[in-house]
Amino acid sequence: MSQALARTARIPRLGRFGWLMALYAENHARLTRLFAPEHLQVGTYVSSIGDGLDLRLEVIETHRYTVELRLTYDICDPLTGEPDPSAFVRLYRDARQAEATHCYVGKRWQDVIGLYPPPAEVISHRMRMNTFLGKWLEYLGEQGHGVATLHPVRAARDVA
Repeated sequence: MSQALARTARIPRLGRFGWLMALYAENHARLTRLFAPEHLQVGTYVSSIGDGLDLRLEVIETHRYTVELRLTYDICDPLTGEPDPSAFVRLYRDARQAEATHCYVGKRWQDVIGLYPPPAEVISHRMRMNTFLGKWLEYLGEQGHGVATLHPVRAARDVA
């Protein structure tokens, strides 16, 4: 009996870091299913579903293995004048991961938890940001946002 209990005690459990990596994988699946950002060119796109609250997706940079982007609504923060809420996301094409790197204008992780936080605090902060991203992506999908509602925003020089 004690040997059976000892064997069950050795079953690996998902630690906080493993949980975070699984969250990145879920966010990648949601993001690619909704907007397929790995196929978008650098630029700004708007998803409008007719509710008066348009979603803005900015593809900031694309590289061989990563895509840097920002998701936000067309709502401005009264203090900063910048769009909020927003999430800056790094999509890793090869690893099939999507990581929210920061979620508020001017609030990178160093601004929130300091320059030399303990590793557990870094993991906790990243878990909160990426849980937020996952819930937001799930909500956007439920509202009807997606590739079909995403349209490029033309620059002023392109319209003239």
